[in-house]
Amino acid sequence: MRTLTGKELAAAIRAQTEAEAAAGPQPRLAVVVATDDEASLWYVRSIAKAAAGVGIACDIVDLGPEAAPERIGETLTRLSADANVHGLMLQTPLPAGASAQRLAAAIDPRKDVDGANPLSLGRLAAGLPAFPPATAAAVMALLDHYEVELEGRRAVVVGRSTVVGKPLAHLLLDRHATVTVCHSRTRDLASVTSAAEVLVAAVGRAGLIGAGHVAPGAVVIDVGTNPTDDGGLVGDVDFDAVSQVAGALTPVPGGVGPVTTALLLRHTARAANLP
Repeated sequence: MRTLTGKELAAAIRAQTEAEAAAGPQPRLAVVVATDDEASLWYVRSIAKAAAGVGIACDIVDLGPEAAPERIGETLTRLSADANVHGLMLQTPLPAGASAQRLAAAIDPRKDVDGANPLSLGRLAAGLPAFPPATAAAVMALLDHYEVELEGRRAVVVGRSTVVGKPLAHLLLDRHATVTVCHSRTRDLASVTSAAEVLVAAVGRAGLIGAGHVAPGAVVIDVGTNPTDDGGLVGDVDFDAVSQVAGALTPVPGGVGPVTTALLLRHTARAANLP
């Protein structure tokens, strides 16, 4: 079985992004935060550190875990109108009563580097230029990096979020895969997933996908990031069990995650150079 790590690809994307960032005005990414969730804050700090490494300025706009939805929306609107900000993202989770989808509509699609605005998803579905969510784009980048053929192949996506599942289904369709999307109400999940040649797990439920869910030789991409009691991180796929069946499998951590962050920064550099 091949282990599809993201380290080499992420490094290549970062090198390309650094060159693009140096070729024009310094790109600036603003990340709006309204949470005290430590895992989320760790991710935001990692984005800022990675941004500095490729010459991108990163502003963390921390509104606090009690921020009212109106204040979050006003902040996104202000930053969308700021000519010095090229990329803008809203970090989740959000305070009670705040709708991520509704608030993301305030992000200028030209600055929507994580594909959160419903307009971005609509353009993606229509085959028009848009920044896809970085995680969905990372799955496609990994498949391309490891030369996984998609045209005509059966692809199953487990998860229907607007962050991964739905946009990824559109990206796979654009590459002429035959796509099935599964979710919490899918009956006999294993009977569907075990027919996949390419299987993507993006639910957020540790160990959901076991050996019985996977066809022999299938390519399995694990998008899940589930914290463990000992401070570790595991995916939606039971790695040890599935590695005995699959032909290729991404690890968690070290698979999709590094590529996601690298692509978020590449989107920011490209947003800075939009005409």
